[in-house]
Amino acid sequence: MCSGRNRGSRPDSALRRSHILDSGCLIMSDTLMLDVIGRRVEVNGEHGTVRFSGIVPPVAGLWLGVEWDNPERGKHDGSHEGTVYFKCRHPTGGSFIRPNKVNFGVDFLTAVKNRYVLEDGAEGHGEEQIITIGKKPVETVGFDSVIKQQSHLNNLQEISLRNCAVSCAGEKGGIARTCPNITRVDVSKNLLASWDEVIRIADQLENLVVLNLSENKLQFPSGSSAVTGTFSTLKVLVLNQTGITWTEWSFINELDKLQSLRALSCLRNPLTEGSKEAQTTRQLIIAKIGQLKTLNKCEILPEERRGAELDYRKAFGNEWKKAGGHQDPEKNRPNEEFLAAHPRYQLLCHKYGAPEDGELKVQQPFMLKNQLLTLKIKYPNHLEQKVLEKQLPGSMTVQKVKALLSRLLKVPVSELLLSYESPKMPGREIELGNDLQSLQFYSVENGDCLLVRW
Repeated sequence: MCSGRNRGSRPDSALRRSHILDSGCLIMSDTLMLDVIGRRVEVNGEHGTVRFSGIVPPVAGLWLGVEWDNPERGKHDGSHEGTVYFKCRHPTGGSFIRPNKVNFGVDFLTAVKNRYVLEDGAEGHGEEQIITIGKKPVETVGFDSVIKQQSHLNNLQEISLRNCAVSCAGEKGGIARTCPNITRVDVSKNLLASWDEVIRIADQLENLVVLNLSENKLQFPSGSSAVTGTFSTLKVLVLNQTGITWTEWSFINELDKLQSLRALSCLRNPLTEGSKEAQTTRQLIIAKIGQLKTLNKCEILPEERRGAELDYRKAFGNEWKKAGGHQDPEKNRPNEEFLAAHPRYQLLCHKYGAPEDGELKVQQPFMLKNQLLTLKIKYPNHLEQKVLEKQLPGSMTVQKVKALLSRLLKVPVSELLLSYESPKMPGREIELGNDLQSLQFYSVENGDCLLVRW
């Protein structure tokens, strides 16, 4: 049950023979024993979550049951000699560790001072100075340096606390008093365990624009947390490798409330794994966060947003109708449950019009006839060309459409530029700028008109 890689999994014979305990480390109150459950910890560079705190017979003393982020670090699933003390997602993800071997981390401000003050502290052993406090002269060492350091923290705008064992916000108001001008924060790979602590940190940073929370395993915030205005200036949020399963899309819905949010990165999460599912997920996120401009470091072009929002509007149209939605605005009364799950749906209906019954028929995607789009083809710069009408698969890429037109028109593919217009959006022309995307990607529908230029 030591912290070493080869001995950290169970009470072995050496530990059973040992009765020398460090009482200063092992005496913990019942309250503290309960408080540590769910806490994030670091041991010799490995991160984990405390799942158990208590006695593990026959060895005396207090043990912590830790589920490691890296399952190769542990030796068991949280059980010992037939007794289950805690559960792990991986059969070798757990260890029992003595509390004195575990780092529970530091508060945000301590980490800031450790990185941005103490490392420069050598300056503090310089000039001696005499100052008067009351009527008594006091000799100081490095007094100017202390003032300089405090001023330095006050002026900090960008900080990186990656892998600094940050576990909590610390004293209320301390961050706001010491470094109120921070705009960009990297607290990736730390020991933050809940969104409540993130909120307590961000609540003190009124100018926060960029926040990187990658590699922190965060529990959802409690219902009592007041977040109004906390992230009002946030534009970039990074959530890579946070372990979020995203089974509840309400989390993404909440991000839409961050009106300044412009970029979101959630790579290497279960939500974005797999090629087809990842593309579908991307479209859902775009549709759910209206102000987003960049997702996973890729710009969201206007046509992609339009396609994502139209697809979202269709995909949940039947559910909307069953919940009380109606094409007639006076009869449109979707219930609260639907609005909670799809808070932007009414806005999308207002933007594009409510979905019509014909759009909501169940499609049969594996039958080619159900995927064919009847499209008109016009040539704005060559009016002498006859207008064509073609049936093209919705899955056909822009590149293949160009190849077809190149053969018909005897024009090199490299010279062709494609766009389209829809009767549903008169006066607006949508460019088909990505040759590798399909017509469906751009939400081209039956009756639309392809515009070909060269």
